[in-house]
Amino acid sequence: MWRSLWRSIDRFSLQHFKHVITELQQIKVVNKQNWEAVIDLLQTIVEIVTYGDRQDPLIFECFMEYQVLAEFVRVLRISTSSRIEAPLLQYLSIMIQNMDSEHAIYYCLSNDYINNIIAHQYNFDAGDLALYYVSFLRAVSSKINGDTLCLLVKVHGDVVVSFPLYSEALKFVQHGEKMIQTAIRALTLNIYNVSDDMIYQFVTTPPASKYFSDLVSSLREQCLYLDALVHSTEEKCTHQKNKDIFLETDKILDDLYYFKDILFVGESRLCRVVTQNLLSLLIIPLLLPLLQLGENKESYKISIVTSLYIVSRLLQVVGGKHLINAVAGLLLYHYITLNQRDATNGDTADCTGNASALLCSLNDINIKVCCGPEAEGAEDIDINFLLEHLNEHTSSNSHFDGGPSDDNMCIERIGIFAYLFSDNHSISLASLFLLLTLAENEDLEHVPASLVGISQSQDLMNNCDSAFPTMDGSILVRLMPQIFKALLKVLANQPPVSPPIQWHTGWFLRKLLQCQGNMLTDDNIHLFNTSYEQSRECLQKELDGCWFDHIPDTIRHEWGSCKKALEEQSQAKDPLFTLELAICQQTMDGSSSSYFAWQRMVDAVKVFILHLQLKAFIFLGGLLEKPSLKSWNNSDSGKTYSTDISSASFGSDVFLGSGIPCRIAFSYAGVRDIYLIAAASGISGKLILAEKHPFRSQRGVVIAIAPLAGLSPKIDEDHPTWLHLRIREFDPKFITAKGNQSTVSDPAVEGRWTLGFTSVKVCETTRLLVLEEACKQRSFVESILAPLLQDDYQGNMLDNQGD
Repeated sequence: MWRSLWRSIDRFSLQHFKHVITELQQIKVVNKQNWEAVIDLLQTIVEIVTYGDRQDPLIFECFMEYQVLAEFVRVLRISTSSRIEAPLLQYLSIMIQNMDSEHAIYYCLSNDYINNIIAHQYNFDAGDLALYYVSFLRAVSSKINGDTLCLLVKVHGDVVVSFPLYSEALKFVQHGEKMIQTAIRALTLNIYNVSDDMIYQFVTTPPASKYFSDLVSSLREQCLYLDALVHSTEEKCTHQKNKDIFLETDKILDDLYYFKDILFVGESRLCRVVTQNLLSLLIIPLLLPLLQLGENKESYKISIVTSLYIVSRLLQVVGGKHLINAVAGLLLYHYITLNQRDATNGDTADCTGNASALLCSLNDINIKVCCGPEAEGAEDIDINFLLEHLNEHTSSNSHFDGGPSDDNMCIERIGIFAYLFSDNHSISLASLFLLLTLAENEDLEHVPASLVGISQSQDLMNNCDSAFPTMDGSILVRLMPQIFKALLKVLANQPPVSPPIQWHTGWFLRKLLQCQGNMLTDDNIHLFNTSYEQSRECLQKELDGCWFDHIPDTIRHEWGSCKKALEEQSQAKDPLFTLELAICQQTMDGSSSSYFAWQRMVDAVKVFILHLQLKAFIFLGGLLEKPSLKSWNNSDSGKTYSTDISSASFGSDVFLGSGIPCRIAFSYAGVRDIYLIAAASGISGKLILAEKHPFRSQRGVVIAIAPLAGLSPKIDEDHPTWLHLRIREFDPKFITAKGNQSTVSDPAVEGRWTLGFTSVKVCETTRLLVLEEACKQRSFVESILAPLLQDDYQGNMLDNQGD
């Protein structure tokens, strides 16, 4: 009997649920004394409702009967403590997110309960309330569909006049918290993906449509900041600067993918407003300087290379037929009108008649260009005005007067084609990348495709609109010999440009050769051979450096990286490399430290591998899968050493038979009598310092080991019995462990050993012994590299691939 009186209450029962609701209804004010109790009641209600939605329909019927959501709204209104707001929004978010029943979702979104909670006046100045509020909004947006969206809007006739969920969410667009920004974008996409005609009309007309122009304006400011970072003079070639640029481009990329997601919705009005704002506020002002019309009020003060990067990235990520063809039309305007003028014998009467139909078609989406980024309320310029301005410039520009239409030198001085041959490598490669991005885009219309196509196929020309009968081929194809020459000049430049620039240049060469076939002229082939010989000589010089023993392994390691870089698809290639090239490269300044010597060796290997691959592609039509290195093992060396020497490590026992007695001073252990053993075994070489074993006369204990390569033994001028040795302290394995980073912030200080010998003769003998063993090691490395470095390597390429 007593047990029945004390039986536990079923907290998910309908009876308990009614009891909790009654307790909540009895709350008349929420203050510091009872806010915690109120939170407990709200939490209990949410838990029971979530359970009932899936397990007990009677619970949700009770939830509706007692209008519990109205109680949530009332609690907000009677609260004198802001502490209740965050947990209330959190519990509501949890309840809505976990609702599966369409009936339950429909009820929760009806009767303006949610709109009242959204419209409540919150104080977002302190704490994490904004995060809970936005999470609540996102949770609501995740449950809307074509049937429930109408419950959250107010309509007058057929027009939406109020949409609190959307309007209140947009107030947090510029919030500094990344999680909030992400939630807002997810919320807007949830709304856009509900196919509701009135909602599309609401979001694409003022004042709601200002959201899209603000987005593009924010993106524009990020682009200007990125340009300032790239060209800042306070920090050059630092790891922090590269990191800052990467983070900024990552933010820009996030925005571009968001625009892509909006366009992917596929609604014509959304596509129209997004495309219009991108063109008018960002793309056209960026491209106007590239048209070389002199001073343009409509353009931004942003560098050419940054403009090219942004437009290329935008076309890669966002794409879209309107954007692609608008960019193509603006970049090719001069050439299109030039060909039309030739076709009509100079008749250029009307923009819509004789000027490019491609450009005039932009007027269909009412593109307008604002007069500068900060000219608030300035007069707008219609696209027709822009076209007339371009057409007038074309008519008066001396580039277009009196010359034949196929004059390549004339084309080189027009618009973006002038940048292809810039002395600034970042600009020339960036402009070529933009043109290739256009040329390979499937949304490009026939006319611009025929002008920038890189394939020799005549299909595009055969399908071209008859309105352009005099367009006699792709500009890029006609300029290809000059483009090849310009790229090869980059490779053959003296002093050599950085390996990253050469690798990217090699990518362009392979890409164009692949599309055009072997179009290199004799002069261009001679230029490439010159560049190849320079790269081979640089690598041969490294055989005299302090890292020659690592060359074979470096070749094996970098071979796959180079092949992968050359085979990268255009769409997957990040144009960020154009900005990286715009930043000054770290210079070695002839430093003899082992770290910088390592960098020089790796750079020489990278450049030589690139030339080997390009040589194979030019003369054999394909890249090489693996390097043709002679196989090796340590037993191949001319002299065989005992196993304990070749495998010696710190503290191990070694045979002292070939050791030379000497002395060395350690800062922590004073002067010690030791034996020096220099031994080269195949590709490896060691200098061992061993202390005589106290009990075994012919054995010693290793106290120090140094690589034989790079010792550079020198006898002290003032003390001829002293021998100075330079020790490589930098460990290349550290670079590999960091993911093949090319630089480290604090290179190790060079190590130095000074050994004392009993006489001048012994000291000289030791020096010669070290040089002799290093020479044997170098000769072995040279034999490994011989197949790569031989003059007739081209003839043995294919044979070696089959081994």
